[in-house]
Amino acid sequence: MLLLPLALLLPLRWVDPWFTGVQAQRRVESWFATAKYQKRYTPVAIGKISPHLRHAVVAAEDGRFWQHWGLDFVEIEKAAEKGLEGRKSLRGASTITQQLVKNLFFTTHRNPVRKVAEFGLAPAAELLLGKERILELYLNSVEWGPGVFGAEAGARYHYGIGAGALSREQAARMAACLPAPRRRRPAAMHQYGATILERMGQMGW
Repeated sequence: MLLLPLALLLPLRWVDPWFTGVQAQRRVESWFATAKYQKRYTPVAIGKISPHLRHAVVAAEDGRFWQHWGLDFVEIEKAAEKGLEGRKSLRGASTITQQLVKNLFFTTHRNPVRKVAEFGLAPAAELLLGKERILELYLNSVEWGPGVFGAEAGARYHYGIGAGALSREQAARMAACLPAPRRRRPAAMHQYGATILERMGQMGW
């Protein structure tokens, strides 16, 4: 199960994927839906993505991104403790690297096999791709709306501007959508957007 994704990781250091596992999932789902499906996906270099969005996504999704090696055992332990108290599942401990692996090679459907694969592939992704490329691939592949994949498509879909032009507040509101990107809209993310802005400030951004 891990051999093919491992073989595909190294080329991704230089080449953007033509499609991802989640994109394939959404295409198949569209065959059984009544609404028209339009895929929006325009990968761009990380230098063309607003630093505010880079910072907001890290602050919102994986505050220890630059410290861990794909698996954040500090957050895993915290999430496990909260899970035992019935307050939170292990989903909260998923790193950007693990989410990237899921987006690239798997689907959004939860199952134990996928989680095991994420645990195996995340450290390999860190070794083969490096932090900046992982963040670049993540920002270019994550969903930001129905059929909307990546920062460039997301910024144009929600704000009518390129990803490089996003303001600090716009970036925080876009990052606030990521837990439920097909349902949430930046315009409604007042409270969580403000929380992300506060986290960014605490992290020196």
